[in-house]
Amino acid sequence: MLHLDPMDKHKELMANAPYRMSYRPGMDVWEWQKAAREKLKELLGLPLETAESDDFTIVSDTEEEPDNGGIRYRDICFTFSSEPTVTVDCHLLLPLQYEGRIPLVICLQGHTKGMHISLGKTRYPGEEPLILDGDRDFGPQIVKKGFAALVMEQRGFGDRGGTPDGPNCYQIAMSALLVGRTLIGERCWDVSRGIDCVLAHFDMIDPERIALMGQSGGGTVTCYETALEPRIKAAIPASAFCGYMDSIGVQHHCSCNYVPGIMKYFDMSDLAGMAAPRPLVIVNGAKDTSFPLASNSFEFEKAQKIYEAAGAADNIYHVIGPEGHRYYAALAWPEFDKRTGWDKTE
Repeated sequence: MLHLDPMDKHKELMANAPYRMSYRPGMDVWEWQKAAREKLKELLGLPLETAESDDFTIVSDTEEEPDNGGIRYRDICFTFSSEPTVTVDCHLLLPLQYEGRIPLVICLQGHTKGMHISLGKTRYPGEEPLILDGDRDFGPQIVKKGFAALVMEQRGFGDRGGTPDGPNCYQIAMSALLVGRTLIGERCWDVSRGIDCVLAHFDMIDPERIALMGQSGGGTVTCYETALEPRIKAAIPASAFCGYMDSIGVQHHCSCNYVPGIMKYFDMSDLAGMAAPRPLVIVNGAKDTSFPLASNSFEFEKAQKIYEAAGAADNIYHVIGPEGHRYYAALAWPEFDKRTGWDKTE
């Protein structure tokens, strides 16, 4: 029998992937996390070089009102250096009134034309449904809760290598591999350096109440970065959590999703387990064929067992929205609030 399609062999290898460092019952969860994080950093090509100066620069400081209603907020647009010769552009959204230090939620947009979607703003025709029908206006949602929102442009999106036709990840992701990096690792690095920058320059942010959220490509980075970065105290990865084989393994996905050798060591449930005992609200859509429900539910059950071993069974929750590839604000935020308590007056 001829086997001319090389994908057949890859499917065989993925179906029998060893997951050598996956959590298994009976392991010391804290020792496992420590070793797993070090291996994950290695696979992602981390750490990178930190810039001598963060080159923090405020571009503008205005008051804004969401296009679709909501409350007015302060919008501080700024840039910083995450590594030598690498500039990150951001918006810090702040409620106009607050007392003491406030929680911060970092927002990562998915494969759109840029972070303006997270700001609830349109830059190109046809973007209104993307925002309104998919709850992708993360920043205004967060400010309405009384929190600060850090909206970050990811590498390959918007002003950071994107195009008017959409994100441009392919060449960036492939060239990163040639020099021992991954685009996911670079995006995670930017988030960690963003935390450094915000804590250094904005004293209204509570360092003990920093969360990370993202949808689709932003949800993918949320999974990896939360596993690695202990300063992230809670997370909401949306439209990204799923078993590797059933999603990026057998379906066409953006090149930025791929980490060489990851299935030798981990599946997605392990990334979630590295977040324990911190609150983790995983969001999927029942009709999202890119991340099949049966697979993400199976991975969630495995992640639950790690949280149970960490004594934090109630801190992980699976939101399953009734539709497809989108965020579900009305379902996700109440579960986040229940597990963090950050919405209560301090």
